[in-house]
This record gives sequence, C-alpha cells and structure tokens, in this order.
Amino acid sequence: MNRNPEVDRWFDQAGHPLDAAMRRAREIILGADGRVTESIKWKTPTFAYQGNIVSFNPSKHVISLMFHRGAEIPGTHPRLEGDGRLARTMRFSDLEQLEAGRADLEAVIRAWCDWKAGSPAPG
Repeated sequence: MNRNPEVDRWFDQAGHPLDAAMRRAREIILGADGRVTESIKWKTPTFAYQGNIVSFNPSKHVISLMFHRGAEIPGTHPRLEGDGRLARTMRFSDLEQLEAGRADLEAVIRAWCDWKAGSPAPG
C-alpha cells in the first residue's frame, strides 16, 4: 500500500469528528488498486494515478469524497453524485455506511486506474 507519511501527519493533526471513518476510507481507496498513491493537495488527502482521482472534501458531518473527473470514469457508478461537467461526489454518513458502500468505492477506483492504464472497461 502506498501510504505517505505526510498524509499520516494530516490525519494525526486534523482531529476530524469522523476520523475513524475517514481513515478507513483512505485504506479502502489505497487497497482498491496498488497503483494509487496519496499526497496532500489543496490542504487535504488526495489520491492519484496518472492524474488526481479523488480528494477528501472536508465536512464535519459526512465523509465527502470529491472525484475530480468523476463524470469521465468508465462504467456505471450509482454512488457517484452530481451533474456538473466533470466533478462527482461520493458521501458516507458514518463508518457503517462506508463499509456498505465499500465495493462501490473500490469499483470506481479500479475503473479509473484501468482507464488511465489503457485497459478496456469491464463488460
């Protein structure tokens, strides 16, 4: 797993009310595909593979993940919300909801990585 100490420090200092759930989201994202890396961009953890995939969009009440080019990710991803030109969000209210949506989150990450690597989208 491509853990970055800079992101560890961010979590240790953030003191976020949903810290455990956000840390779990981080583990799910990094574990979904070994090509994913993490860094701090825009003052928040951001995950990338051949471009920025997703960043935490800080909220005190939900885990909000902003997929920078979510509208372009191949496949059907019902948990991605929004109707803007590019960005999409995925939100979870707590750890339980995150675990229930884990497969969807992993699928979006894998679809991005496969797309960027030039792999065909799953049928």
